[in-house]
Amino acid sequence: MNQPFTQLRVGAVCAMIAAAGLAGCATTTDPVAIAQVADRKAGSTVPGIGETRAIAEEAFIYGLPLVMNYAVMHEFVVDKNSGQYKAPFNTIYNEARVFTYQDTAVVTPNSDTPYSMLWLDLRREPMVISVPAVPRGRYYSVQLTDGNTYNYGYIGSRATGHAAGDYLVVGPEWQGEAPAGIKKVFRSSTPFALTIFRTQLSNAKDMPEVQKVQAGYQARPLSAYLKQAAPPAAPKIDFRPATTAGIKENFYDYLDAALEFVPVTPETRELRARLASIGIGPGKTFAFKDLSLEHKAAVLLAMKAGDDKVDAYLSSGAKDINGWKVASVFGDAAFYKGDWLKRAAAAKGGIYGNDAVEAMYPMTRVDAAGETLDGSKHDYTLTFPAGQLPPVNAFWSVTMYDGKSQLLIKNPINRYLINAPMLPAMKKNADGSLTLYIQKDSPGKAREANWLPAPAGTIYLVMRLYWPKTEAPSILPAGTGTWSPPGIVVAR
Repeated sequence: MNQPFTQLRVGAVCAMIAAAGLAGCATTTDPVAIAQVADRKAGSTVPGIGETRAIAEEAFIYGLPLVMNYAVMHEFVVDKNSGQYKAPFNTIYNEARVFTYQDTAVVTPNSDTPYSMLWLDLRREPMVISVPAVPRGRYYSVQLTDGNTYNYGYIGSRATGHAAGDYLVVGPEWQGEAPAGIKKVFRSSTPFALTIFRTQLSNAKDMPEVQKVQAGYQARPLSAYLKQAAPPAAPKIDFRPATTAGIKENFYDYLDAALEFVPVTPETRELRARLASIGIGPGKTFAFKDLSLEHKAAVLLAMKAGDDKVDAYLSSGAKDINGWKVASVFGDAAFYKGDWLKRAAAAKGGIYGNDAVEAMYPMTRVDAAGETLDGSKHDYTLTFPAGQLPPVNAFWSVTMYDGKSQLLIKNPINRYLINAPMLPAMKKNADGSLTLYIQKDSPGKAREANWLPAPAGTIYLVMRLYWPKTEAPSILPAGTGTWSPPGIVVAR
């Protein structure tokens, strides 16, 4: 699909089509019917306008995670001038810091475990990921996620323990045997795949110890691991430019680019054929620029309808517990079972989230009474009763985001979250409970250790429970566990 169509001024046309009714036409003289006759006379093989809209909506829901991932990949490893560039493919980039408001490529980033990132190119040969022995008191995880945004495997404290080890990651077409010394083989469904290393940081003085662990992370081609000659280089790719800020304006253009690197599977074959029938993807049968203006406007209306469905899922697809949305929405292909709406909602809620067994993410935009959280209107409190802190094997956190952008917010004390390692410095109430003060202005020096700075506007809060306990009390199973996050209330 060509980028120029996304820049058309189609408001009037959209209104015209909406009025005419995309699902069917009452007469042969309305704008939709006239456009369809013109398309047929021009020899276009595109489906009718109503069907085009339905397929375009399906494309948006199926494609949202793919597009978001492609844009992040382009900013992180392709465009060296993006401002978010990390490192080339197959090279680990260690962040000796936590994320701040200046990190804008990924929505809802975590700011309590320094990241190490590795974007794999598995076309040439498999890659070997090696991890060092990590002290038992320090949580770490290595999340393997591919271009479908499937979490296809884990290495780390929960999944594989704290011992050193070598692990093989292979692409969708690789056939072979794992060599001696490899503890496990992971298969990505796409040739390009992101690996996210999270290493627990206890406090600012702990960063040198985190760096020691990060220095032990390695990524090597299989040939280098075996000390053999490398196979021929994979063909050079001229990736279509993309930015995370440009997703809305260029969605279907970016989707074309992303689908180049997402192989068709038996599960998606019919869907991908439908997308191609309206000019989306590498198998498309015509150029979108040749469509009538009515068809193009129908696609834009479909995008809005698809986005509304994703938002509706985020609002209603999770269990509401004291105002928090609690659900399990991240996993592998078997977890999603073709539920593209769930996958899209997961990506929009916070792309690259972990499986529930690795981390749970209660999230909220409202207080316990269901009213929208807004730092310009109220101060709030969140109180954990005595003995009822989030039940985890690793640690927990509560992170503040801007309600509109879902990014971390600039604040006077450079605090983006409150987490378990901060407990010794925090003040508990006389009854042993712990209260967090959620507001834009300081609650006063006596309470500042418990202050989570808020924006002067809408608020988005995410609680993270790393390696949640499975025995009672537990947040698992998601939505029906024996532990519940307490509600946020307006401060009195």
